[in-house]
Amino acid sequence: MSLHEFLIFASEAEIVGMWGIALLIVAGLSLFGERRRMKRARIDRIGWVPWTNVFMTSAIIGIGLLALAAKGIMAG
Repeated sequence: MSLHEFLIFASEAEIVGMWGIALLIVAGLSLFGERRRMKRARIDRIGWVPWTNVFMTSAIIGIGLLALAAKGIMAG
């Protein structure tokens, strides 16, 4: 089954689960960005992205979506 067919016939719980996984990937990338920002060589180059806020928002929403998807996938 190709990805296209999977997305056409996926249940709403599976799609919500994929969104949750995508948001957790964004959270991981923002955690990496925050660590990189903290270890910068020049203190005056701080950047403009609020990595902590991006991490917290995407992690909380991602975990919530995965919790909802797990309940829906288990129910069938």
